[in-house]
Amino acid sequence: MKRYGMILGLPPEHYDEYKRYHAAVWPEVLATIERCHIRNYTIYHHAGTLFASYEYHGTDHDADMAAMAQDPATQRWWKIMMPMQQRLPGTPEGQWWMPLEEMFHFDGPPAH
Repeated sequence: MKRYGMILGLPPEHYDEYKRYHAAVWPEVLATIERCHIRNYTIYHHAGTLFASYEYHGTDHDADMAAMAQDPATQRWWKIMMPMQQRLPGTPEGQWWMPLEEMFHFDGPPAH
């Protein structure tokens, strides 16, 4: 399993609509996320910045992300989401979200 973190801009005029959509993500989109081996996916917001993190439980992240990008429901979802979002300066070419480097993680004590 590998954890991923990333950031993206959310202009204030899109905050309410973005939050409303994410309160009821389409089941087809969630099914694709699951099919692409993503677990524990969370998006946070602070002062116009979205922070997303997830755990990847597959063996080929690039292939799974390509499969997700080919999914028709996900494409429709992104068509609605992307105009609300703002790519941050310095984001690598070909990426929408700015990837973050994991600096620390603690799972806590082993389960008994």
